Amino acid sequence: MQTIIRSVSKEVIIELESPFVVIGECINPTGHKKLREALLRNEYDYIRQLAINQVESGADILDINVGVPGLDEVAFLPEVVELVASVVDVPICIDSANPEALAAGLSVAPGKALVNSTNGEEAMLEAVLPIVKEYGAAVIGLTMDDDGIPNDPERRVAVAGKILERAAKLGIPAENVVIDPLVMAVGADSSAGVITLRSIEMIRREFGVNISLGASNVSFGLPERPIINQAFLALAIGAGATCAITNPMKLTATIRAIDLLLGRDPFAGRYISHYRSMQQKLG
Repeated sequence: MQTIIRSVSKEVIIELESPFVVIGECINPTGHKKLREALLRNEYDYIRQLAINQVESGADILDINVGVPGLDEVAFLPEVVELVASVVDVPICIDSANPEALAAGLSVAPGKALVNSTNGEEAMLEAVLPIVKEYGAAVIGLTMDDDGIPNDPERRVAVAGKILERAAKLGIPAENVVIDPLVMAVGADSSAGVITLRSIEMIRREFGVNISLGASNVSFGLPERPIINQAFLALAIGAGATCAITNPMKLTATIRAIDLLLGRDPFAGRYISHYRSMQQKLG
């Protein structure tokens, strides 16, 4: 099954048979003090550079989140979407918990955007899915509902099914719903990684949809986080994940290597190209 996201000039295909899709996470002020200050001061140069750096480092899609207390997200999100679209040619992922801001961002996003996100909570389904339908977007569906985040794969699969069913009732096809089975911190629960990996396998088998991850969550609170993130990505991609919201500056090389080892990179072309581009950046 293909999920297709577009900019004006570029099309990104998310599917099991194609290379893993990198959704750059860095335009998000959560835990990012410098970006938070730049947003509050309308300092666009820093935002432009974040967009350019991520694409140069291998991001296929850019996630944009401007959720800062005191900032008018409905007014500011479309401004940043237009800014990013003016400096890079990759598709956009609109990231907000505010449905009005989602609509505002989608109204100016070129091509076909991805929405981050909805979940199985009734209020979120009712608020977000009609907006996704109106703008012809695709959407990430998180496997949590009004009872919270399930602690077993079967219940996460059930929430995924609920999201897909509700989307279908509005005329949103399954290929436009990317399921996120949720990655929790293994430092707090040693079974968290296994639960996510089993969820990926079961959701792929049951529905055949594409799978997204917030990959870095798995290592929260532990030392040498990049090592854990790299290991988990390899396992998750092997289980059937097809895209991730992550830092391309840190993980694209690992992802290119995984694609190569899974036979998705003929003659190591993408791996070598990425290596050469990173060497050029180092000077």
